[in-house]
Amino acid sequence: MTMVSPPRVERTTLAERLDLIVAPIFATILAVIGGAVWLYSDIDDITRAILAPEKLENQLVQTVVLGFASSALVIVIAIPIGIAVTRRGLPRLKNFLVDTLGLAQALPAYGLIVLFFSWMGAGIGTVIVALATFSLLPVLRNTIVGLEQVDQAVIEAGRGMGYTKRQVLFEIELPLAVPVIIAGIRTAIVINIGMAALAFLIGGGGLGETINSGLKLDRNPAILIGAVLVAILALVFDFLSAVAQRYLKPKGM
Repeated sequence: MTMVSPPRVERTTLAERLDLIVAPIFATILAVIGGAVWLYSDIDDITRAILAPEKLENQLVQTVVLGFASSALVIVIAIPIGIAVTRRGLPRLKNFLVDTLGLAQALPAYGLIVLFFSWMGAGIGTVIVALATFSLLPVLRNTIVGLEQVDQAVIEAGRGMGYTKRQVLFEIELPLAVPVIIAGIRTAIVINIGMAALAFLIGGGGLGETINSGLKLDRNPAILIGAVLVAILALVFDFLSAVAQRYLKPKGM
């Protein structure tokens, strides 16, 4: 009599469950704080003008576009480079890129944006390139780490089954590296959303305009609401990345 083993049930760890609920909880708390500030603070006509719904909607869209576009650019650049430098014969290039990008990330965000402004001029394109440069390191580093930690025995087994180098990369290495790579992408997204608040400095728009107007005109409710909206956006993007990290990883991991 042949024993049939029960189907494998994928287990969700406590850390993974928390990862999917912490961001929504904090986003809700921040939304309540923002609503309380709007309802119970002394909102004068100037503050109402700063927080006009059509302005906030436009700035929210601009911030999302900046965060999404810069993160997409990072993914398009960093992952292929990470793959290339993990192939044989490129360890020096790998170390050079990681060290160089580490220095770039050590620069203040304000200074990096001004540096790109002096080179490329004002506009949303300059902001996107500056944000992508600043957040390139986490994705590149995690791509390298994710690929290098794949068990060589698994790779050799694939080659023994007749897999080509391309098949080994796309059917074994990358799927096993997905959780680590997405963790780097999550970091880059949060960085980009936070730095997008500085886009107004060079004509890139975004919620930084509301924060800046509040600072210039000494309107604390506008400052707080603008900051809360930026934080909520970062948490929303982080939650979506956590969902992707949870459901894109290979079965059984």
